[in-house]
Amino acid sequence: MAHYAILDDSNTVIDVITGVDEDDKSTLPSEFSSWEEFYKDQFGSADCKRTSYNTSAGQHSLGGTAFRGNYCGIGWTYDSSNDVFIDPKMYDSWILDETTWLHKAPKDYPTDGKPYDWDESAGDWVENTG
Repeated sequence: MAHYAILDDSNTVIDVITGVDEDDKSTLPSEFSSWEEFYKDQFGSADCKRTSYNTSAGQHSLGGTAFRGNYCGIGWTYDSSNDVFIDPKMYDSWILDETTWLHKAPKDYPTDGKPYDWDESAGDWVENTG
């Protein structure tokens, strides 16, 4: 079993499906060279890329090799230059961490054990007292 991201013409993920393991080509129709190509055709999409359920923040959860940065979801973007999936940016001020391929606040989350929310207008973490 493998997971595949169905992409639109702007490389945005519009669906994530479970499909045939990419190494099992025993049932792959002869006119296709890969399952990515097959699913691209089946969905009539701009592209299709495999995504690893076990990869998050540039790390493989089972100690294997991380694959394409992150397991993606609908609304994520595929960056073909870096061959990674990138999460949607939550706030305009957030920046892309090119180690994890995830957006993060421009300031680190406080480590005092209290709950915080990001306040975009203040450009800082604000304690959640409620």
